Amino acid sequence: MSRRLYIGSLPFSTTEDELEMLFSRFGRVVSVRIAVDRYSGQSRGFGFVEMANDNEAMTAIAGLDSSEYCGRIIKVNEARPAEADH
Repeated sequence: MSRRLYIGSLPFSTTEDELEMLFSRFGRVVSVRIAVDRYSGQSRGFGFVEMANDNEAMTAIAGLDSSEYCGRIIKVNEARPAEADH
């Protein structure tokens, strides 16, 4: 079963392709999405990567959390489910 990861503190210039390349070292990347501001289209500095399975996701967390990427220390952990708006 695939596992979704949250990636924070990304440089605003990071592309989804770059993020996929970074995470593909740890296993099969199912999907990548960088959050963007709905009005300006600018990156919000965080995104999500879905890894093919739990083992690959945990390996990516261990290998990338608190590591330097393009001059910034990124945060990588399991994504929490989105909370429903009431």
